[in-house]
Amino acid sequence: MSDVIALIFDFDDTLAPDSTSGFLDSLGVDTAAFWKDKVGPLLSDQDWDPVPAYLHEMIALSRSGEHGLITQQGLQEWGARLPLHDGVPTLFQRLRSAVRAEHPQVQLEFYLISSGIGDVVRSTPIAHEFTEIWASEFVYGPDGGIVFPRRLVSFTDKTRYLFHIQKGIIGREFRNKPFEVNRKVPEDRLRVPFDQMVFVGDGYTDIPCFSLIRSAGGFAFGVWDPKHRDKRSRAWGFIEEGRVSNLNQARYGEDAELYQWLEEAVTSLAGRIALKSRVYRG
Repeated sequence: MSDVIALIFDFDDTLAPDSTSGFLDSLGVDTAAFWKDKVGPLLSDQDWDPVPAYLHEMIALSRSGEHGLITQQGLQEWGARLPLHDGVPTLFQRLRSAVRAEHPQVQLEFYLISSGIGDVVRSTPIAHEFTEIWASEFVYGPDGGIVFPRRLVSFTDKTRYLFHIQKGIIGREFRNKPFEVNRKVPEDRLRVPFDQMVFVGDGYTDIPCFSLIRSAGGFAFGVWDPKHRDKRSRAWGFIEEGRVSNLNQARYGEDAELYQWLEEAVTSLAGRIALKSRVYRG
């Protein structure tokens, strides 16, 4: 039987402010105009998907030279210094300690599935906390600038990576084997069943993950950044539609309500696993 819990996070507006807007702002780009006047018409007039639309416009911006090339180094440097939400740097160790204190035989793992840019996310100070990170990726040209997206992570694409976690298709050995996720794994051989997963996210791209995990008996938490109160109504819609188990501000300090709920979720799952293990052996 599986003794692993997976706590899976979105990144932008979940663990940190919107990292793409922050990066563009650091270049001197008018981010409001970028999203409204560049990305917006692709969505409303040409029926683009939101993720390739914003990646396409970033490539166009880089090629224009107006704010210089967008390079891998530039994205990584931004990732290393971008701000994180309150309590995030110590969140992972606190949750591990809470599970270990009550059920030392249960392993808590962290994963990140983001529509944001992988070179940014993998350069953050918390990147080492995650067993695996999946995000959108660029190809870089001879001049170092971004030229094409080589991976898109959006909407139901995110659920693909839940199946990676479920089946244990993680780590370097599977990096060049994209079709392994379709491999059939018997239920009793699943590494992390969906009912042993917790998902935390804030946006529309997280809805398929919310629905899949919650319908399977796991926990789904919707969050919103109190610095952007205009996004609270969107998050509240997740509650009204039954998408999430709970809704909280994206704050993770030890006294924050969201942290208390997350600790309760992972320790209760650990207790459930421990009980199943005893019943199974009996």
